Amino acid sequence: MTQEQVLDILRQALKTAVLLSAPLLVFGLVVGVITNIFQAVTQLSETTLAVVPKFAAMFLALLLFSPWMLDIITDFTVQLFESIPAAVR
Repeated sequence: MTQEQVLDILRQALKTAVLLSAPLLVFGLVVGVITNIFQAVTQLSETTLAVVPKFAAMFLALLLFSPWMLDIITDFTVQLFESIPAAVR
């Protein structure tokens, strides 16, 4: 296994990790900004008001995107297993 092959596998793994985490992070970011604007306008400084909506939004995003995420990680895993014979030579 050459250094280029290892770097390519690591690049693909990092790309897959970013791709899988992006929907959750975007949902959390959008809900966090909306919640913070609401707190600033109403002058509420309740901690649970900041955390609970983000948690609920990220859970909803996980439910919505889990089939797509499973497909992405399955494709990556299959591709990785299929490349093992070429890496051993």
